[in-house]
Amino acid sequence: MTAAAVDLSQRSGDDAGIGRVVSVNVGTPRVVDWFGRRVTTAIWKEPVAGRVPLAGVNLDGDDQADRRVHGGPHMAVYAYAVEDYEWWSQQLGMPLAPGTFGENLTLEGVDLHACAVGETWAVGSARLRVTQPRFPCFKLGVRMADAGFVKRFAAARRFGAYFAIEGAGTIGAGDAARRLARPDEVLTIAEFITANEDADIRLLRRLADHAPAPEAWRQHARSALRRQVAKS
Repeated sequence: MTAAAVDLSQRSGDDAGIGRVVSVNVGTPRVVDWFGRRVTTAIWKEPVAGRVPLAGVNLDGDDQADRRVHGGPHMAVYAYAVEDYEWWSQQLGMPLAPGTFGENLTLEGVDLHACAVGETWAVGSARLRVTQPRFPCFKLGVRMADAGFVKRFAAARRFGAYFAIEGAGTIGAGDAARRLARPDEVLTIAEFITANEDADIRLLRRLADHAPAPEAWRQHARSALRRQVAKS
């Protein structure tokens, strides 16, 4: 924990931010047919029983097909909320199982979009750090067997969040998820999404200057700001 973070580990109840792991989901790349071409994807994730080790950039038994856009240090663990799944189930008129959207952790009681970029969580015996939203790509459409679902997912802005693995450990269904520390300067996942999706100048400036955000996204925000200035 850095000096520029508020320590929440001694608080109790909702003030500390407490949720629960409903499911731990892993999967490895597979090749599928999609509109006449072969696509390699690891978006199919299945719940696993017992405790799952995680360290470095992955959970045990999990992998990604293209680490330029998924996986790696800043996208090691993808989390999605049960509450958002419930919303989607109502919209789609069908139940959705944990792992449907390719997340590693299905969480309950955690508002992922209110999480601050850079805040840390204890989940099981591991320590995770919030890094960025998950922006959907066409492979979500492959998973849902609906090419148009990507736009629908983007419009709903229920993206979930990525975490970096700051401390190795194990995670299992039923584990508590507890927020440990939150940066003094808060940029939420929801604000990060708005900065990117709406090219919101105020939020792009904040993202560009937000030290806990991945440098690639800070550079992206600076480029977007230059484009906005050029238009004005």
